[in-house]
Amino acid sequence: METQPRTVELFYDVLSPYSWLSFEVLCRYKNIWNINLKLRPSFLAGVMKDSENKPPSLHPRKAIYLHSDIRLLGQHFQIPFQVPKDFFSVILEKGSLSAMRFLTAVNLEHPEMLEKVSRELWMRVWSRDEDITEPQSILAAAEKAGIPTEQARGLLEKISTPKVKSQLKETTEAVCKYGAFGLPITVAHLDGQTHMLFGSDRMELLAYLLGEKWMGPVPPAVNARL
Repeated sequence: METQPRTVELFYDVLSPYSWLSFEVLCRYKNIWNINLKLRPSFLAGVMKDSENKPPSLHPRKAIYLHSDIRLLGQHFQIPFQVPKDFFSVILEKGSLSAMRFLTAVNLEHPEMLEKVSRELWMRVWSRDEDITEPQSILAAAEKAGIPTEQARGLLEKISTPKVKSQLKETTEAVCKYGAFGLPITVAHLDGQTHMLFGSDRMELLAYLLGEKWMGPVPPAVNARL
């Protein structure tokens, strides 16, 4: 008799390139492993503040390493990474608050579209070096992901509502309570226990916890082309 799918939560922010890695791997495995994947849009800056952590980009050597690391990981994971030219402005000044509120609104109103819209926002900022902060940029991402224009505009209008703001805050507080000090965070719920895994390099460990087979970041028979 098959066991019920185990719940796996992914807390992420599209400003985090490493979140994109975890996101794509879990989306590739969600129909291979016996899991119920729940995507949790969160606010990275809120996690960093709550944990009194600092972005790695503020450390000169870490910033240099991050650039080369992302390029290599993109090749290995088959994700088309391109580091933004104005890296520090994108990460430290522009941020992702509006984008993550928009994804929160999508999750509340049209959760079936969350995966596609999240991916398109990552494609904009981490592949095509395009903006994700202006309303027209967010609308363009939503439309490219398949949300009709009027529907996308309606969702955009909701990012300033108390409901959306409080939901993003609650999700961010929830991941902080798990012990987060950055993103991505993957939380596996197994036999009444929760296992928090930080970073994109813990997928093999997740497979071990789940009792599933790890076949690398691009499992066979999965079309990983983005």
